[in-house]
Amino acid sequence: MGIQRFILYYILYTALLAGIALSLPHLFPDVKLLANKFWVVFGFLGGLTFIAYILALIGIKRNPETGVLAIMGSIAVKMLFSMAFVLIYSLNTKKNGLVNGLNAEEKDLVFIFNFFSLYLLFTFFEIYGLLRNLRHQNK
Repeated sequence: MGIQRFILYYILYTALLAGIALSLPHLFPDVKLLANKFWVVFGFLGGLTFIAYILALIGIKRNPETGVLAIMGSIAVKMLFSMAFVLIYSLNTKKNGLVNGLNAEEKDLVFIFNFFSLYLLFTFFEIYGLLRNLRHQNK
């Protein structure tokens, strides 16, 4: 998959995820499904995934024999930055009493659900695109 095709598919995939996220509060109005800073998390993981894909693609193009190492390296960098984001986010959130009708534990569970679902969905798309590049090299 070339870079232009990946960008097109990535924009479509990101728009689909954003559309689903926008529709969730309307489909389930009584349930808090999105964290207060959901769009910050969405933008961070979306941008980080794009950067990780570009880094892995550069590694694959430079030396195709070590393409798997480039993919693993980009995933490791993405995971480290994601852990740093979670640490900073958790240090900056207040843990006192009810916030928007949710206690601290419920608020943390909503954030955890949002973060890991987005992380896994973006990582799935990144790995799918990278494996398509490796498949074309084997032919």
